Amino acid sequence: MLPKKKKDEDRKKFTTVSIPTPLFKKVEARIKDTGFTSVSSYVAYVLREIVAEVEDEEPFSEEDKERVKERLRALGYID
Repeated sequence: MLPKKKKDEDRKKFTTVSIPTPLFKKVEARIKDTGFTSVSSYVAYVLREIVAEVEDEEPFSEEDKERVKERLRALGYID
């Protein structure tokens, strides 16, 4: 785990991500008259939301895992 000071420094760093110009223009039109001050701030917000959602999801339910195990047993891969 990073020390708090290091985390704060990392949050202040930025990098460039390229997106197609037509997409940029669509996002720019979408954020007009909202609280977002730039396409970058909107895209960062959307990505944070998506990443948070995905991190909370379990890739397979217990039911999925059991189905896979049953299929592997049926195929003779596991006992």
